[in-house]
Amino acid sequence: MLYLGPIPLRGYAFCIIIGVFVAVWLGNKRWIARGGRAGTVADIAVWAVPFGLVGGRLYHVITDYQLYFSEGRDWVDAFKIWEGGLGIWGAIAFGALGAWIGCRRRGIPMPAYADAVAPGIAVAQAIGRWGNWFNQELYGRPTDLPWAVEITSSADGRIPGTYHPTFLYESLWCIGVALLVVWADRRFTLGHGRAFALYVASYCAGRFWIEYMRVDDAHHILVSG
Repeated sequence: MLYLGPIPLRGYAFCIIIGVFVAVWLGNKRWIARGGRAGTVADIAVWAVPFGLVGGRLYHVITDYQLYFSEGRDWVDAFKIWEGGLGIWGAIAFGALGAWIGCRRRGIPMPAYADAVAPGIAVAQAIGRWGNWFNQELYGRPTDLPWAVEITSSADGRIPGTYHPTFLYESLWCIGVALLVVWADRRFTLGHGRAFALYVASYCAGRFWIEYMRVDDAHHILVSG
């Protein structure tokens, strides 16, 4: 755990913060290359990021409510976002709403903004997935492969052992998605939301087979993690 002054900064939160900065930086470069003004991506991210965090947490708490509201649990833990637990589908939905508000305030077409930031979002997800390593979550079936992740915690019914690191597989997949969107955008000059649509479609394709491998608590399609 790192400390930002008196504030503890857990590995999960640190990965999210790095991912956000990388996404804004890459999105800004793409926005400028498309003829936009510097700083616009960051201005809209001020709306999109908080909305995305709230949406991701809400989705996680709703789909895994038993972790916070069942007998013996403390409902206050539902607010401890720094301890992990964000649902990507809620984050994207609410983040898009925040981005739409920001675009409206700046008079910018939402599809154009979405196309510019799409690869950056994928890279941010790739970085954020390493937060699951710190929390020992998002893992697959038992394996003795050299790159297996070792689970040592027995919290929430976890069985110590070595498992497929599905967080790593998704991280690598997201990097591939980002490269695919950048390549396709340069090759076919994608616009009008098509670059963002390619990101969503290709990410979902990978998510299906990754979810199939998972054996941790949140292992069903469309659940948090």
